[in-house]
Amino acid sequence: MPKVNCAIYTCKSTEHGLDMEFNSLQNQEEACKAYILSQAFNNWEYYKTYSDGGISGGTMERPGLKTLLNDIRTGQIQVVVVYKVDRLSRSIIDFHKMMQEFDKYGCNFVSITQSFDTSNSMGKLTLNMLLSFAQFEREVSAERVRDKIAASKAKGLWMGELRRWGMTLKTSS
Repeated sequence: MPKVNCAIYTCKSTEHGLDMEFNSLQNQEEACKAYILSQAFNNWEYYKTYSDGGISGGTMERPGLKTLLNDIRTGQIQVVVVYKVDRLSRSIIDFHKMMQEFDKYGCNFVSITQSFDTSNSMGKLTLNMLLSFAQFEREVSAERVRDKIAASKAKGLWMGELRRWGMTLKTSS
């Protein structure tokens, strides 16, 4: 049985806490490495960790993600392991594009805390439902920010620009 190279992808939307001795990215990586080790009977081997800290999963403009996708295209990776689906993407469209890319290059996808198998229709349905909720959460958060900005502006308390979740929200006087 041939060796199966497993890449880990970790992501954290904000920089808050990344300077801690043990942070969310490290926690995700350790859990994923343990999962890969548990699959040794399938010839799974840890290959490399790709990480993006302080960048939203709502954008594809992440250096670690870009490198991961390039390594998939060059055949270096057969399985991508994440802690949760939303670590890879919070956009249904982006995630769908990534899954097409994974399929094209024979790469599988595993979320260790959300059990599903993307090789069958039920697994794909479950994955799409999870992604729908992740995108909903991102959009609701953005709406709350826009509402807060509008309310603050109406009271004359806030003027300026906010960059978050891969978008720019502007107000004017």
